[in-house]
Amino acid sequence: MKDALIAEFVGFAGHRSDVIEGYLARPISDTPVPSMVLVHHAPGLDPWCKEVVRRFATEGYACLAPHLYHRRGPGNWADVAAAGRAEGLAKSMPNDQVMGDIAGAAAYLRAQPGSNGKVGVIGFCSGGRQTFLAACEVPELDAAVDCWGGSILPQPESEGRPASRGVLHRAGDMSMPLLGIFGNDDSNPDRAEVDEIDRVLTELGKDHTFHRYDGAGHAFFVTDKPVYRLEQALDGWQQVFRFLDRTLKGAD
Repeated sequence: MKDALIAEFVGFAGHRSDVIEGYLARPISDTPVPSMVLVHHAPGLDPWCKEVVRRFATEGYACLAPHLYHRRGPGNWADVAAAGRAEGLAKSMPNDQVMGDIAGAAAYLRAQPGSNGKVGVIGFCSGGRQTFLAACEVPELDAAVDCWGGSILPQPESEGRPASRGVLHRAGDMSMPLLGIFGNDDSNPDRAEVDEIDRVLTELGKDHTFHRYDGAGHAFFVTDKPVYRLEQALDGWQQVFRFLDRTLKGAD
C-alpha cells in the first residue's frame, strides 16, 4: 500500500550525545528510501509540523523532527515551547546545540535499515534559518530546504530581542544544494533580504534555487493558520519534492 507508514516518537542522540525526543514517520517500503530532518518553527513541534513529517512519509521519505525545546523539560509541547520562547531563542535553541541535534538526527536516520544513505533537511521560520546554517555546518547532509527563514542577515536590536549577527557570513561554507521558498509579502525575510541572500550565494557560486510567491507572506504553507495560501503552497510543495527527488532520490 503506497501510503502505509509508521509514525512514533523516538529518542536519539543529539548535541553532546544528549538523548532527545523526536517525531518520526517512515513509509513501509521494500526498497531503501531517503530521509529528511525537519526543523520545526519557533512555535514548536506542533500538530502542523507533525502533519508535515507524515506527509514526507507518504511521499517516500523517512522524516524525523527533533523536539528542539526538549531540554526545557517535560510537559505539553505548547507549554514547553512557550517557556523556550520566553527565554529567547538564542538561549533555548543556541546554534551549536541545534546543529548538533540536526547532525544527530541525520546520523539516526542514515543508520536505519531502510535508508538509502541520503539525508536532507527542511526548516520553517526560525527552522529555515537553522537549515541555512546547517547547509554550511553539517556536512553529513545532502540537501537543504529553507522555508522563509528569517534573520539570516544581521539584525539590529529591537524590543525584547538582542542584535544578531545572522548566518549569511557562513555562506562560503555551504556544501550542498539549497532550495529557498519565500513569500513576497513577508517582512522577515522581506524582498530586499531575499535579494541579498541570492546575490551573495550567486557570487559565491553556490548551488541554490529560490522560489518567491506574490500574495503570500510568512508561513504560507501552514494549513491551520489564516496566513495559509492554497495556490502558492501547492506550487511550493511541488518545488520542494521536485528538488528533493532530484537530490536525494536521483530522479530526473
